[in-house]
Amino acid sequence: MPGPQGSAGLAAGARGMASTVVTEADTALAAGSGDVPVLATPRLLALAEAATVAAVTPQLAAGQTSVGTAARLEHRRASPVGTLVTAEAELTGIDGPRLSFAFTAWQDSDVARPGDRDPATVIAAGTIDRVVVDRAAFLARATRPPG
Repeated sequence: MPGPQGSAGLAAGARGMASTVVTEADTALAAGSGDVPVLATPRLLALAEAATVAAVTPQLAAGQTSVGTAARLEHRRASPVGTLVTAEAELTGIDGPRLSFAFTAWQDSDVARPGDRDPATVIAAGTIDRVVVDRAAFLARATRPPG
């Protein structure tokens, strides 16, 4: 079992997915990241991060979690309200507690065909880094007053 800062229970290749149907609350207009009613880049990044969490959480020891530390996202295509968007993340590297992921996000061209991954439906790709931490210790540090 991994120690408080370890990731011994994880293996490269672990995958996770997260999906959402774009709502008005997910748009750039609502997020303040633009003035158009399409999926906001920050919301897309949150979906990709949810996929990374899904990839590793089942393998973490009790009391552990992972926190995001870096992200690179290329948002290639707009997704209007009502579009089903799915992100899939793959754990590509492990260096002690540090985890590296690659992700792809796509929109289903027809909700009746979930999982349609025609290249024309890919809306984003990128990388995310996370670190495995002891949840209680992390929260204690995060809530400690500065100084």
